[in-house]
Amino acid sequence: MAKRGKRYIDAEALIEEASGPSTLEDAAALAKKTATASFDESIDLDVRLGVDPRHADQMVRGAVVLPHGTGKETVVLVLANESKQAEAEEAGADYVGLEKYVERIQNDNWLDFDVVIATPDVMAQVGRLGRILGPRGLMPNPKSGTVTMDVAETVQEVKSGKIEFRVDKHGNLHTAVGKASFSAEELADNARAFLKEVVRLRPVSAKGLYLRSITLSATMGPPVPVERSMVLTETR
Repeated sequence: MAKRGKRYIDAEALIEEASGPSTLEDAAALAKKTATASFDESIDLDVRLGVDPRHADQMVRGAVVLPHGTGKETVVLVLANESKQAEAEEAGADYVGLEKYVERIQNDNWLDFDVVIATPDVMAQVGRLGRILGPRGLMPNPKSGTVTMDVAETVQEVKSGKIEFRVDKHGNLHTAVGKASFSAEELADNARAFLKEVVRLRPVSAKGLYLRSITLSATMGPPVPVERSMVLTETR
């Protein structure tokens, strides 16, 4: 077992004193208190789902716009033909083009971006990048809204706080819902928006308990449990 530092141990004691699962607002406030690092720590939301991602019909993936953003500058690459490039640039995309960037990714393993948006007509070229972008969760996908002709709107959504998510092989979701500098209310609003979309995407084939556990935590802090029943009530 890894040796815990004094700050982490003190944070665990703080959570234990709270005695039991909290509301989203209370958990966010507690996670903020445990963020004692010298930088503005992320506040992360972890959800364990009652799904088996080995079955295609139980894969949970999607995208959601966080009402207060992520607190992080998102670098956007748009892969499109010339007819859509000016639109992408005006919307605020950081990198816009096609062949040049496909070659950079393919030949130089260039990955200085957070999100890739592509238009449907270039997916034959973009598809060659699947082995590089896929394992990193960067491959454009219609289900997450990153394969689209509405380039400007999608760029603006991503820049304003739209995030993509996908359940891992163990049935877990992990995402940042803001920074420790956010208010507890802002963090709770973001977490609630994310959870509402996760609940909406519940696979029909998923039986039994769907939201098995929910925690909030600072980057360097221990998890704060969230009361599952309250989340279910708030996200209906």
